[in-house]
Amino acid sequence: MKPDNRQRQIKQADKGSDHMENDRRASKAPASEAKARGRGYGKGLVLGVLVAIAALIPLFRDSAYILHVLILVFIYTVASVSLRTITVSGQFPLAHGAFMGIGAYLTGMTTKWLGWPPWFTIPSAALVTAAIGMLVGFPFSRLRALYYAMGSLFFGIGVLRIAYAFGRYTGGYSGLVGVPPLFAGSKVPYYYLFLAMVVFSTAALYRFEFSRIGTNLKAIAQSHLVASSVGINEGFHRILAVGVGCFFAGLAGAGYAHYNCVVSPGSFDFMATMWLMMYVLVGGMDSFFGPIIGTFVLILIPESLRDLKIYAPFVSAAILGIVVYLMPKGLAGLFRALMLWRRGDDRGEASRAA
Repeated sequence: MKPDNRQRQIKQADKGSDHMENDRRASKAPASEAKARGRGYGKGLVLGVLVAIAALIPLFRDSAYILHVLILVFIYTVASVSLRTITVSGQFPLAHGAFMGIGAYLTGMTTKWLGWPPWFTIPSAALVTAAIGMLVGFPFSRLRALYYAMGSLFFGIGVLRIAYAFGRYTGGYSGLVGVPPLFAGSKVPYYYLFLAMVVFSTAALYRFEFSRIGTNLKAIAQSHLVASSVGINEGFHRILAVGVGCFFAGLAGAGYAHYNCVVSPGSFDFMATMWLMMYVLVGGMDSFFGPIIGTFVLILIPESLRDLKIYAPFVSAAILGIVVYLMPKGLAGLFRALMLWRRGDDRGEASRAA
């Protein structure tokens, strides 16, 4: 056989193997997409069932205390998930409690002193809080890591100082008393209102994170230099993340003001931000559902031990320590690891059966 024919046959064989490899990959692609869609539908079904169960709770357990605890869980879930939205870009804000306070004071003062309807002031306070967050975030957009955390911390302290200084309108150290309630009497309407709020907020923030903007934010968190080199505007995306996070923080604070009917500075100080950060860390910062899990665990477990409420901070600190040392990715990471382990066992059984 001539050398030219030999080389021609080798090239044809290589082309044939390449075509077979491409066909094999093409056949696997629809299967992987179908699996991904199936997992997405499965998550949606589970979440829908959980929301339906939550909607049925007042019908079977019309306890004012239980509804009060669950309402607090809903409010702080919105706040903690919105806090994590800002951390997606790699920043660690320490003024999220203060932004909740801005929303609470805005709606409280406008309804009490100006007589505006709460159904108008609540979304308006959220929008103004978002605008303030973006305005403050503009000079902070170039700060990173510790410097951003310190800058946001000082801003949060400044918000409380302003609340104390203008005590004639804010109530000062005593707080703003007499905020009009949304509903009279039963807590059931509040329960369904905040359940709807948490569903709307988490759905909107989930869509935001898993959009192209959210992908760009994650790229900035990995390396702002590489992200900038491919045309991603770092400042714009970080300011936008702060605005979105502050909008929902202000919404949660405004709802809390009309539920509690009292706006106290102590409810939105630095410790409030630390509690929100604990919810995120315990649940898992790498998972969107981490703050939801962390909020439920750190509020429900201490409240279930209300007879020992004096020890609630120690219980929460113990949970945080266990998670940090034994589960670095949080409770959501533990659930994911269990699912992967179970999936691996299923694959092993299928291979042995084959």
